[in-house]
Amino acid sequence: MNYGKYKYEQSQKARESKKKQTKITVKELKLKPKISPNDFDIKLSKAKEFLENGNKVKFTMWFRGRESEHPEYGQRVLDKYEKELKDISTVDLTTNNEGNSITLVLLPIPKRKRK
Repeated sequence: MNYGKYKYEQSQKARESKKKQTKITVKELKLKPKISPNDFDIKLSKAKEFLENGNKVKFTMWFRGRESEHPEYGQRVLDKYEKELKDISTVDLTTNNEGNSITLVLLPIPKRKRK
């Protein structure tokens, strides 16, 4: 068997498999617990856009000053985002209060598996 021909066929297979891959990137949206309804809607539409394009979305809730004493307000906002986006995403990761922030990572559901 010709080793050069074998090596060439392996490189062609690798190139074909690379064409079918999709690169998933993580898009981050930073929030604060005292978010206005308009800002909430804008961040929601951006998150929907990112999930439709097949990207992960990472919500980071930042607490300033004494806001960190009441993380339940921030968690409530993140729960609203999770509830609004549950038809096009699944929860990948949630962290509770790491310093002055809380994070929520959502994965997109492939379009063929959505109901």
